[in-house]
Amino acid sequence: MRLENILALSKGNLLGEPSVSIFESVAFEPSKVKRGSFFVAYSPEDIPEALQNGAYGVMFDKPTQISDSEIAWIKVDNIDSALKKLLRFYLLEKELQAYACDPITLRLSSMISTPPNFCNIEGSMQNIWEKLWVLEKKSIVLFSPALTDPDIFIEHSQLIRAQESTITIIEQTLFETSFIHNDTFYERQMLSPFFIPYLEHILFFYTFLRIPFQIRGFSKMGHFIPVFTNSRLESKEFGSSDRVVIFEPLLELIDEQIDFLDAQAAWAKIIYLLPESMRSSITIGVDNIIFYRYPEEVLAILQSAVFHFALVAGVDKGILNPTRSAMKQLELEF
Repeated sequence: MRLENILALSKGNLLGEPSVSIFESVAFEPSKVKRGSFFVAYSPEDIPEALQNGAYGVMFDKPTQISDSEIAWIKVDNIDSALKKLLRFYLLEKELQAYACDPITLRLSSMISTPPNFCNIEGSMQNIWEKLWVLEKKSIVLFSPALTDPDIFIEHSQLIRAQESTITIIEQTLFETSFIHNDTFYERQMLSPFFIPYLEHILFFYTFLRIPFQIRGFSKMGHFIPVFTNSRLESKEFGSSDRVVIFEPLLELIDEQIDFLDAQAAWAKIIYLLPESMRSSITIGVDNIIFYRYPEEVLAILQSAVFHFALVAGVDKGILNPTRSAMKQLELEF
């Protein structure tokens, strides 16, 4: 990377008159700095170690002590914004094919084995940079605009979606599925049937673009999370009780999950605990919705309610295992 390009693209301010004009690599951790590296300093405390390891340049956005006039010190308003501009420029020569999808499809894709020329990205700008920078030319990238700024890419396309069903469900519970896809039987996958339409789309996408893939199993989706409990809301082993609290952090999925539970568990007593902010956005008529004002209310509601399934939106499952201080506060409030 050339110093003049970094300055032009990042709109950074060069401090001093360095003797260097080109950098061999980019590093975000001082331990990974090699002689000739350009160091991105999210924390000023890391700079001395980076310099000791041979950094030729430093980008920073916080007050920093300039200690070596021989290297390039570049002050930017915001590191993430500067990196995005740099990445847009340098990705042009890679000719990447970028596709946008929803967060669920992206999560499923991240749990399926694919070749190195296909990449799922999300997370911090540092993580995105480190993944995209090493990709070979004309690689395929999948991302979610809900999680990653699409402006990283000059252009992108929407995920190519399945036009017909390609998955045959053989057996299912609310939280496990056995299915067939392309004559391959996948038995008792830890994947709710709720996610099967999303899985269908990503598998069709792979097939359409001729991306080899291998399903090894699914775990920790981070959505529609079941916690089996007893009457005291103590966590039990998976499948060992008929009282389940289901946690969903993504509020946009709640309407769809209410429909799913109503259709798949019509026999059950189901309650829905939603934040007060969702009251005006719920478009379906359901009698057993309880709106809560604060996350601390959820535990008290669950303790007093009778249910087989309780879908809880916008609260972490850790609410079922509160700390002692949190319990005392809960007792004071109620």
